[in-house]
Amino acid sequence: MAEIETFALAQDLRICRLVTGMWQVSGAHGRIESDSAVKDMLSYHDAGLTSWDMADIYGPAEGFFGKFRAMLAASRGEGELSKVIGLTKFVPNPQTITKQLVSRAIQNSLLRMNTSTIDAVQFHWWDYENRSYLDAMRYLTELQYEGKIRHLALTNFDTLRMQEMTEAGFKFVSNQVQYSILDRRPAVKMTGFCKRHGVGLLAYGTLAGGLLSEKYLGRPEPTRADLDTASLQKYKQMIDVWGGWPLFQKLLAELGEIAKKHGVQIPNIATRYVLDKPQVAGVIIGARLGMDEHRKENIRTFDVHLDDDDRKRIDDVASESNDLFASIGDCGDEYR
Repeated sequence: MAEIETFALAQDLRICRLVTGMWQVSGAHGRIESDSAVKDMLSYHDAGLTSWDMADIYGPAEGFFGKFRAMLAASRGEGELSKVIGLTKFVPNPQTITKQLVSRAIQNSLLRMNTSTIDAVQFHWWDYENRSYLDAMRYLTELQYEGKIRHLALTNFDTLRMQEMTEAGFKFVSNQVQYSILDRRPAVKMTGFCKRHGVGLLAYGTLAGGLLSEKYLGRPEPTRADLDTASLQKYKQMIDVWGGWPLFQKLLAELGEIAKKHGVQIPNIATRYVLDKPQVAGVIIGARLGMDEHRKENIRTFDVHLDDDDRKRIDDVASESNDLFASIGDCGDEYR
């Protein structure tokens, strides 16, 4: 069994570098049965995958996490809870932000997550023209001082806004952004900022919703009807912008050869490639809890050590693609 890699986002916040994402329980990836999902979370924990990513808008995700904590404490003892890291998101609608609104949202998350302190709240904001995101950060910082939040973090903020928040005196330990072999936008501006300010990157979309896998190697281009989850639909659109299905097949073929060389699978290579990028603290891999199980396969990523030739082969194919920074903008701009 591979040794589980961890990363210290802060002195008192060390995460597993494979973070289990819970967007997939929100309803757009098939029906999730609550009891099966929570029991599955215990299996992830026992495998060493002890860090969880969720959001207040991910349907029952925070509630599942709270039930999991209760089950873990009952079966293994309260001390086992110290191994669990829960990262959630505060995702308000663009509006006038008040202390009462923020406090109520965080209190609701605390209750659902069955904890007195949230390890990290990753703040997301939809509309930069509404500068109330600065008010939200101020109120979140106050709740941090009150002990309800251990650390503040961001989700899908661009480099300019990260700089603005830093200059305003706000502290955050990470920014969650799309980062993959396909989407390299973080490397253009954001990585440099993060290095200067000690901020980690949490990467999602690294497996393109499952498209970066053997399942799609050598396959004809899927129709919309073939793409039966929100993730597959989202990342197929990204492939279209990136360079199209023929180039994607060329990339999958190259990744397949590299995977065979290392005795693993394509998702392991795609994940390792991003984990090795500067400032990447971890990769978020979504889980359809109680349905699909890829724990053992995912953990094999920690056995992979890419060499210069591996990276060159990947980069050579990726260099044929379109410049997503030029066509989309900085990280998170696809949401605004």
